[in-house]
Formats: sequence, structure tokens, C-alpha cells
Amino acid sequence: MHDDLLLLDSIRLNFSPASLHIMNVAIGFIMFGVALGIKWDQMKDIIMSPRKVIIGLSSQFLLLPAITFVAVLAFGSYLTPSVAFGMILVASCPGGNVSNFISSVARANVPLSISLTAAGTVLALLFTPLNFAFWGGLYSATSPLLRPIEIDPLDMFRTVTILLGIPVVAGIIFSQKFPTLTQKIKRPISSISIIVFILFLVFAFRNNYSYFIKYIDWILLLVLVHNTLAISSGYLFASFFKLERNDKRTIAIETGIQNSGLGLVLLFNPHIFPHDLQMGGMAFIAAWWGIWHIISGLSIASLWGRFRRVEDLPT
Repeated sequence: MHDDLLLLDSIRLNFSPASLHIMNVAIGFIMFGVALGIKWDQMKDIIMSPRKVIIGLSSQFLLLPAITFVAVLAFGSYLTPSVAFGMILVASCPGGNVSNFISSVARANVPLSISLTAAGTVLALLFTPLNFAFWGGLYSATSPLLRPIEIDPLDMFRTVTILLGIPVVAGIIFSQKFPTLTQKIKRPISSISIIVFILFLVFAFRNNYSYFIKYIDWILLLVLVHNTLAISSGYLFASFFKLERNDKRTIAIETGIQNSGLGLVLLFNPHIFPHDLQMGGMAFIAAWWGIWHIISGLSIASLWGRFRRVEDLPT
């Protein structure tokens, strides 16, 4: 491993308390907007016909963390410990808030995408803490040189509940109580939340420009490989169960679009990750994921959407 890369873990990115509060509010706002599109009828559909949703959730919460762990072991000494933990943390997070939009661009199964987002957001309260504690702990145990991580799943569960659970419940209740108003504000809130999230990442990039320039080539490559594994594994997993093409594309998108913003918020919570842990690489991975998955998602969605339009032409 290059000596400069070893210094990555000890870097503390410039995130002020105020910016982290803004990030917390932005995540809550985003999840409130996602919940506005969740209807009780969708929950009934999931219960009555759960096969596709179970396949999609299994890809996201079971397959992706396992594949990520194997990838981390395969990279071996080319990864610093915190970079490896960053990959595991991102893989433990639920699907990103832009997945529904990207599915619509790809002309995939948007109702399935919304159902996966709804169910995945709820299940993340349990699976995000457990996945990171399990796979992160397993990674720590692979080398006596690594400091074992001691992450309390209950602490992470409380944080995820505040960031995801409360806004989602509030959004569902609001949409049920005020359906007419919800239809008017749902799209603007979704657009605003995406813009706020992107702006946060832009300002984070600006405040840490020198660090990003020094390490971005290696981080870019890692995130590119990791994201490619996520999208392709989701597609192949759905193919294994012989789902239709649109469903395979939807599950690929849901698996490849991760809520890395949640990972950043968790990372900077001192109750979960003490400040004495050298976790600079985790922040780099989570921050670049937040940018890259939008680029890769929209790129592949545009390609799929174009092919779909050609297929739809009369013969």
C-alpha cells in the first residue's frame, strides 16, 4: 500500500457542527418526501404479492453486504481499514432517495421501486445497524492488526429511527390526512430534497478540496468498482429468479443506489463512532458514493430508457 494512502485514515474532514445539523435536517426532509409517496394500498400489495419485493430487499440487505465483504477481502492490503469499513457502511444503508426517479428515467417498474423504497426504509431500522455490526465486526476479526470496532447496534438503531423512522411515519400520516395537499407538494418536496442533498455534497467537496484532489483517483476507482458490483449483482440476482426485464432493472437500481448521506450522518455521530477512531476513509467513501451513484444511476437509466423507447416503436 502506498504510504500516502496510509495517511487517509487519520484525516478528519472539515464538517462543522452546523453543517452536520443541516445534513440531519436534509435527510429527515428527504425521507418525509419519500413517505409522501407511500400509500397503504402499496403495503397491502406487498403483503398480497411479496415475491418481487422480497427478492429486491434480499438483494439489497443480504446480497450486497455479503458481496461487499468479499470485495473488501479481495482488495486486501490495497485498502486502508477505514476505507474498508466505509464500503461496508454504505452497503448496510438503505436505498437512496433518488432511486424512484432513476427507475422512471429507465422506464423500469416504478411501482415496484416505490414499494422497495417503502419497505427498505422501514427494514433499514433493523438491518442497517445489524449489517454493519456483523460484517464490520467480521472484518475486524480478519486481522490482529485492526482495532476491533465496538459498535452498539442499539445506538445506531436510535439514530436511524430518528433520521428515518420519525420522518417516514410523519410523511405517511400527513399523506393520509391531507391527500389533496400531498399531491400538490409531493413533487416539489422531492425536487428540493435532492437539490439540498447535492448542494450539501458540493459544499463538503469545496471545504475538503485539497483532500479530495489528493485521494480522489483511488477513491473514485473503489467506488466505481463497488457501485458496479452493486448494480450488476442486483440485476443478476433478479435474473436468477427469472423476473421480467423491467423488474430486473428496478432491482438493479435499488441495489446500486444507496443512502450514503445516512452513512455520513451515522459516521459523524460520536455516540456511534468515537472521535478517536481514525475513520477518514469512511467519510471519503460515503461522500463520493453520494455523488457517483447519481451519475452512474442516471447514465444507465438513460441507456435503458433509450433502448425501451426503441423497443416500443411499432414494427
